[in-house]
Amino acid sequence: MIEPLRVHFQRAVLIVWLTAAGALSQTPPQSGGTPTPPVPATPSSPAQTTPPIDKNAPEITQKEAPAVFKTRVDMVSVPVVVRDSKGHVVGTLTKENFQVFDRGKPQEIVRFIVEKTGEQTAKAAKTADASPTQGEPAGMPDVPERFLAYLFDDMHLPFEDLVRSRDAAGRQLAKLAKTDRAAIYTTSGQNQVDFTDDIDKLQADLLLIRNRSISDPSGMPQCPDISYYMADRIINYDDSQALSLATQDAMACLGLPAQAQQAAQSIAQGVAQQVFAMGQQETHVSLAVLKDVVRRMSAMPGQRIIVLISPGFISPIEYESDKSDILDRAIKANVVINSLDARGLWVDPTLDASRPNSTSTPAFLILKQQYDRLSAHAQSDVLAEMADGTGGSFFENNNDLDQGMRQLAGAPEYHYVIAFAPQNLKLDGSFHALKVTVKTNPPLSLNIQARKGYYAPKKASNAEETAKAEIEESVFSRDELSELPVELHTQFFKASEKDATISVVCRMDPRHIQFKKADGRNINVLTVVSAVFDRNGNFLSGIEKTVDLKMKDETLAKLMTTGVMTVKTNFSVPPGSYMIRLVVRDSEGQMMSALNGAVAIP
Repeated sequence: MIEPLRVHFQRAVLIVWLTAAGALSQTPPQSGGTPTPPVPATPSSPAQTTPPIDKNAPEITQKEAPAVFKTRVDMVSVPVVVRDSKGHVVGTLTKENFQVFDRGKPQEIVRFIVEKTGEQTAKAAKTADASPTQGEPAGMPDVPERFLAYLFDDMHLPFEDLVRSRDAAGRQLAKLAKTDRAAIYTTSGQNQVDFTDDIDKLQADLLLIRNRSISDPSGMPQCPDISYYMADRIINYDDSQALSLATQDAMACLGLPAQAQQAAQSIAQGVAQQVFAMGQQETHVSLAVLKDVVRRMSAMPGQRIIVLISPGFISPIEYESDKSDILDRAIKANVVINSLDARGLWVDPTLDASRPNSTSTPAFLILKQQYDRLSAHAQSDVLAEMADGTGGSFFENNNDLDQGMRQLAGAPEYHYVIAFAPQNLKLDGSFHALKVTVKTNPPLSLNIQARKGYYAPKKASNAEETAKAEIEESVFSRDELSELPVELHTQFFKASEKDATISVVCRMDPRHIQFKKADGRNINVLTVVSAVFDRNGNFLSGIEKTVDLKMKDETLAKLMTTGVMTVKTNFSVPPGSYMIRLVVRDSEGQMMSALNGAVAIP
């Protein structure tokens, strides 16, 4: 299993070039220009518990502490793909066309986004001119735009289906575009390749993937023949019919007499427990790996697509929360999960002549075939859930796996993201069923693909958790925000042929930053995060700097007429191509800006 991504930003020494009273960086006003009036400081509310400020406290301070991020589920996001009667994606709908229901109750849509494939590709910010003493202006290399993770469910894939899907994936990888990066993951955790454009490496490791089943490593028939689906019915649903079938099968395959029915039932229950335990383990591992791959993808700075290649697997009711968590993570990180049913054209399992029949009683065979058929259908449910819940596609019941790989390597041309804040949400961890409807004038025949539900949180997020979650999500995105007046400039310095330094320079205009007034000081806290990714989009390093502002009126006034605050962060790297991400958030206005940059060091 791949290791979960853990991002720990190290807070470093803050560099602020200062002017007024030795506290702020100075940029001369433009000739003849009038400075923009300052944003007025707001009085402190009596209800707030702002601690008293020492009159001798420094006007700017800095903190060093690890940044630990937590996720939140205060806002529910629902990706939606709408197709017409011919299967074409519809991208012309507006917020007014949609309605979302939470447990049957209509909700107010508070956020509505129409996303078109290709619009969120990586962008490089402009770099500032640099004098020879400051370093060379950073170059603008080509950067990856799309990240494809092929996740092979090698614990459930029979060898023949694995080979067919593996070969189809290999043919698709041979056509990998220059701006694409691909990775190979497996549910067993073996034969994996992290994101790269080295097609030969990808192809070589692809051929090493084998079936690595936990529950049935030998492939030998068991006695009695109980599927994971039947075992789940027996244990979780007290299905007496399923237990009776398993008992009859045990008597037949073991050659027990009629008077040994009680013993046969005990044997059937024991086998059901064993099958269920092993099936649980495989389901748990498969979902845990999928969650890790989503987490890994969330750190990639571009379009993110997972191609889940599996025959499907049973996911009992106790795994609903795990699946919801995967969907929450994928939606927040803008990760699309596309699913491929590697069984190809679906064949009724009752027609499989290789399956042993220990008894030929007509009633037994009819009921056994019914359970086998239900099991085969239930296997694909998890594949459909992952695709529908993230705005992805599900390729099934088709032997043309090459066509499937081509379709699933891309995202829908258009998809919508609608979000709502649940009304009167109880923090009880319960499941909330969702339904999305679309109304058009005139009415159209439309197919709506949307998330089916979510789990309520068990506790409310506080302001600090919310801020950290927003910053983390933005760092590993490529969307650019401009709520704060921030500029990104990059430079590099080469100490030798093997050593270089990237300088990420953040320039902020304080005239458009909100301050709170308390104890005669103007207060705000700025969080500045700089992150560096390699040419394959892998996260290398990040530094979070906190600017704690407690400025006197005279200092703020001087800053408003002359100031530009500058925060500079250095990263030691070898020569190469890198992507830069800068995120700035303030505590008072709760505004955020996020910018992209790129550096090419020869």
